[in-house]
Amino acid sequence: MYNKITLMGRLVSAPELKATKAGVPVTSFSIAVDRRYKKKGEKRERDFFNIVCWHNNAEFVCKNFTKGSMILVEGEMQTHRPETNGEGKAYTWYEVVADLVSFTGERQNTERTADTAPVIPEQDGITAL
Repeated sequence: MYNKITLMGRLVSAPELKATKAGVPVTSFSIAVDRRYKKKGEKRERDFFNIVCWHNNAEFVCKNFTKGSMILVEGEMQTHRPETNGEGKAYTWYEVVADLVSFTGERQNTERTADTAPVIPEQDGITAL
């Protein structure tokens, strides 16, 4: 059997480093991935993927990536079921457990504005703050 997924997209929010009770570093975040095609006259659609990183990968992501950063993720898709929402209805939760996280080679504009936030160019409606 084989379960491998490779994704390249932009972080939807800034990752936050946490730790388990045993002190193991962990972070989870979502990335937006543009679809390769679009219908004529329509905006390109994107899909959102939940990612979880453990140990050194978690520390690497939190140190080097912010909201809007492009990231490459390789890992294994996992399914968690059944979960229940606030209404008691069951649903399935999918996430990618990252084996490898990497820079994409994208250079970000690191000019500073008056409020010292980095200026990151807008990409198809996703703007990092």
